[in-house]
Amino acid sequence: MAPHYEFGGPLGAAGIVFGLPALLYTFAFACNDISGCPAPSLLEPSSFSLEKFKSEIGWPGWSGLHSWEVTGVTLGYHLFSLILWRILPAEEVLGTKLVQHGRPLKYRMNAFSSTLIHLAICAVGTYLKGANFIVWTYIADNYIQLLTANILISTVQAVFVYVKSFSVDTNYPNKDMRELAAGGHTGNLIYDFYIGRELNPRITLPFFGEIDLKTFNEMRQGLTGWIIMDLAFVAKQYRNYGYVSDSIVFVSAFQAFYVLDGQYLEAGIMSMMDITTDGFGFMLSFGDLAWVPFLYSTQTRYLSVYPVHLGWTGVAAASAVFATGLYIFRAANSQKNLFRSNPNDPKVANLSFLQTKRGTKLLTAGWWGKSRHINYFGDWLQASPFSLPTGISGYTILSAGSTVATAHVAKMLDGRVVVQDQAKGWGVLFTYFYVLYFAVLLIHREGRDDVACAKKYGDDWAKYKKQVKYHILPYVY
Repeated sequence: MAPHYEFGGPLGAAGIVFGLPALLYTFAFACNDISGCPAPSLLEPSSFSLEKFKSEIGWPGWSGLHSWEVTGVTLGYHLFSLILWRILPAEEVLGTKLVQHGRPLKYRMNAFSSTLIHLAICAVGTYLKGANFIVWTYIADNYIQLLTANILISTVQAVFVYVKSFSVDTNYPNKDMRELAAGGHTGNLIYDFYIGRELNPRITLPFFGEIDLKTFNEMRQGLTGWIIMDLAFVAKQYRNYGYVSDSIVFVSAFQAFYVLDGQYLEAGIMSMMDITTDGFGFMLSFGDLAWVPFLYSTQTRYLSVYPVHLGWTGVAAASAVFATGLYIFRAANSQKNLFRSNPNDPKVANLSFLQTKRGTKLLTAGWWGKSRHINYFGDWLQASPFSLPTGISGYTILSAGSTVATAHVAKMLDGRVVVQDQAKGWGVLFTYFYVLYFAVLLIHREGRDDVACAKKYGDDWAKYKKQVKYHILPYVY
């Protein structure tokens, strides 16, 4: 039987493994604090000069991409996260039943309190040192090397779990309750390395005990690092201009809420496809440790160099979009959870549903009658204001003393002048990439859910799809 591939199969997996790290470097260099976003040479391809381009992006040379010191500091950050996981009080929850064992694994959940400790330390440091607190300046001064460190750490971790997966005893059930992911052992090296062979790889260390690598990576270092990087760019904007704009405060605050809300409700990941179905490989390791903190903080990195002033009207409009998305996301998920846990509750008792042969009831009314994944639309909608405050983005940095005719000028404390001019609009490729990527991610995830549910429910799923016609966005898709 031919293996079932996703993400474009082995070729797609190879493209992602090598392409996404390259994309992060492209974003880091092409949208920079030296010459512009994008670098001016990219706007004049007919006269492009490699040497000039290198100077515009601050190219450190191949050896300058990496620093052992920065890698050591990064490992220290991951170790501190692990220590907090071990010593802080934690909620112990059970996951879903493992297919091959019929029993669930146990998980420690304390990502929210762990992040609060990180932020408390940063708050004290900022109180004492202001925008020059070492964490803020270290991130700004070593951004490329920090990116490299997290790419290397995530890749080494992916190699480790891939090799370790070959020790899984496939004569189920086994005493260690280890399983291979259903779609992760196709026999193709690059694909299995990317998608993840083992479902829930765990390691046991002195003092720490048994650590579930997937959930530990999923909710901690990358998400917490996202908030910390945002705050580092807020501090950088203050060092650049002597003030903090409403746009960067808005983005940082709402992204922090997004992260902290997810960490506070950490147990909710137990029913997510990432945990129940996907193996732990490069996809999740790289995504958690490198992709999330470095891509998702692009907006604050942009705003740290070119402040955008929204005014109360702009803040209110962006807040309304966020609140609407959050309401849809929360209301839909709450309705589904209530229907599952207490179908006789007056709030859901009168909602129509499809009774499946498996015994499961599929809602066909309320939020879940509008589309099969209305919660995905809410999730995307609440994430879109992360990019909106950057406006029609793009900027060029001019040397101190430069004279410009445009009225929209941002002047740094060191005298440099930041204008939009011909760069205006081109920065959208960077600051709005997250919104496009997230939409593609959710559409792809909905497709994967559809395949899984078709296999799970058979003809009942076909009947359900006739009743609930839309995938994510009602009347559109």
